[in-house]
Amino acid sequence: MYFFDPHIHVASRTTDDLELLAKMGCVVVGEPAFWPGFDRSGVNSFYDYFRQLTEWEPKRCAQYRLAHYCWLGVNAKEAERTELAREVIACLPEFLDRPNVLGIGEIGLNKNTKNEVATLERLIDLAAQRNEQMLFHTPHLADKYAGTRMILDLLRGDARVDRSRVCIDHCEEHTIRLALDEGYWAGITLYPTTKATPERAADMVEVYGPERILVNSSADWGPSRPSAVPDFILVMRRRGHPESVIRKLVYDNPLEFFNQSRNFQFTPRA
Repeated sequence: MYFFDPHIHVASRTTDDLELLAKMGCVVVGEPAFWPGFDRSGVNSFYDYFRQLTEWEPKRCAQYRLAHYCWLGVNAKEAERTELAREVIACLPEFLDRPNVLGIGEIGLNKNTKNEVATLERLIDLAAQRNEQMLFHTPHLADKYAGTRMILDLLRGDARVDRSRVCIDHCEEHTIRLALDEGYWAGITLYPTTKATPERAADMVEVYGPERILVNSSADWGPSRPSAVPDFILVMRRRGHPESVIRKLVYDNPLEFFNQSRNFQFTPRA
């Protein structure tokens, strides 16, 4: 079965991982701008990183017939430094029209601080001005519910936001209804530590149905699995779900969501 991994940090993965993804049936990867495991020294570090996501990683993926798309922004872990964030936001328009850029992301909250909110408001405003899609990071563990509510409150207060073009990612059992009930896409991240297992993701699908749900690996520099989406496919098959439902979750849904970006160009696979 062909599938998308709509949230994976390709810059952190080896070419062996890319080859494995291709062999398993992955056809499109979406790479959100992320924290490198340390705080960047200045705006030039972000500038070079955006070049990597728009120039180099697409070439690496193309060797394995993986279509590479990305999201650009100031990740929540680096949003606390508001002056640096202002400089980075000022350089984003130079990159947002590049052919593999889907929109602004992953943006959101980490510890739900005042500075994080200030940076997030600027990023939402830029996205609204430019009519960009948005991908949101929601906090981990104890901060997740409050942070998700704060993000949804910010979006609700901006009449320019088209909810059908926004994904609230890293949803868990206590937050997925919040995103779906307000008309957003809900991302479920299959991650071995702070997010959801394939089994928990299947539980959520069984409760809420497959509409407007995306599943992803968020595979990065930490413990994570580029095979996470196929792991989810196997769990769904073992539970007896129809192939049509599984395909909707791992292929049709991300295709529909990505198709809303002006830069997305992909010939669907049968």
